Amino acid sequence: MTTAILGDTFPLRTPVFGYPFLATYFSLGSGMLYMHMRAYDSKIMTAAAMKPVRERFRKEGRKLVFTNGCFDILHAGHADYLAFARQQGDALIVGLNSDASVRRLKGEPRPLVPQDDRARMLAALEAVDFVVIFEEDDPRRLLGELLPDVLVKGEDWAHNVVGRDIVEKAGGRVVLAPLTTGRSTTNIINRIVTSYPRGG
Repeated sequence: MTTAILGDTFPLRTPVFGYPFLATYFSLGSGMLYMHMRAYDSKIMTAAAMKPVRERFRKEGRKLVFTNGCFDILHAGHADYLAFARQQGDALIVGLNSDASVRRLKGEPRPLVPQDDRARMLAALEAVDFVVIFEEDDPRRLLGELLPDVLVKGEDWAHNVVGRDIVEKAGGRVVLAPLTTGRSTTNIINRIVTSYPRGG
């Protein structure tokens, strides 16, 4: 998708190792500034495919940010959180719990949205540059493989940031994100159940 925009104040984005570009980039042509949007499904990658991208970032001195979660029903709190995470570096990887992982963590009937759909919804967000689905209950293995420069978690997890030791040992840092009050997947589910009771 290409959109012409007047003016010349937008920052240029540069290519990332064999992948077209990050989420959005800008280019000049015929006196116009064009905004290009990367196909969102190209952001969904395996851990193996992410490794060379991570190495390229390291060589170029660019900061890779990582966060993770279930992201079952996306809401404004997620949008705020992911935008904050993206601002901590040059690209954001979201580690996404698989369906089996979510079931073990939260029980039936979660997740309500299957992993492929959750991945596509995340990938469609401008703040998200890459999505990697993982099968384990936590992202420690994935963090060990990618060794991001920044690990972001919500401030409600300050007491137990999984993978802090891995990231900090490799020279990275942990950043705690502020929460958006009153926004949660559980609240949305409860409102739906209350608004549409069985047999109602």
